[in-house]
Amino acid sequence: MDYNTQRNKLALPEYGRHIQRMVEYLRTIPNREKRNEQAHAVIGVMGSLFPYLRDINDFKHKLWDHLFIIANFDLDIDSPYPRPEPITFEEKPRRMPYTSPDTIVLKHYGRGVQDMLENIAELPEGEKRSYSIMAVANHMKKAYLAWNKESVSDDMIYRDIERLTKGRVVISDSTRLSVGNYGYSNGQNRQKRQQQQQQQPQQRRRITNK
Repeated sequence: MDYNTQRNKLALPEYGRHIQRMVEYLRTIPNREKRNEQAHAVIGVMGSLFPYLRDINDFKHKLWDHLFIIANFDLDIDSPYPRPEPITFEEKPRRMPYTSPDTIVLKHYGRGVQDMLENIAELPEGEKRSYSIMAVANHMKKAYLAWNKESVSDDMIYRDIERLTKGRVVISDSTRLSVGNYGYSNGQNRQKRQQQQQQQPQQRRRITNK
């Protein structure tokens, strides 16, 4: 039996073993002109495996680079592009300039919530500011419950908002948060509850009439 564990390791598994065998055969062709001709044929087969990438810039260049990688950079052909060097692929990636975690005050909310509250704190008093505050507050409660399955009080969310905005946003009324109702103000919640209460007797009457 011929098992994959007994075969040569695939340089680029996404192309499969058949392409690797084609490239290995290229290295055995003694005639350079014939070898170049067959190399273009292999490139055509490689490109047909990913037709949705043909419109991407430098797609052909990438295919030729992959051809040399599969051949372990030991392939004497005339490439239309500069030959890649093994050291290019051995170079360690540059260190990413990550943002200092110290700049995120409450990490369980993330930077997005902190940035949104910074922008909301700059808004003038009005309906837009109030609506935005409640929308973010409801989102914060949902985010908090995502990692803490226990209950979380609305007052704690309000304190966190005041802390994140350094006191520029203070919620002092009795507005209650609801994870499922984003951005409803206290008046809107009250109006919605009244509508639901008015609909319930009508629904009961319909059931009774049946």
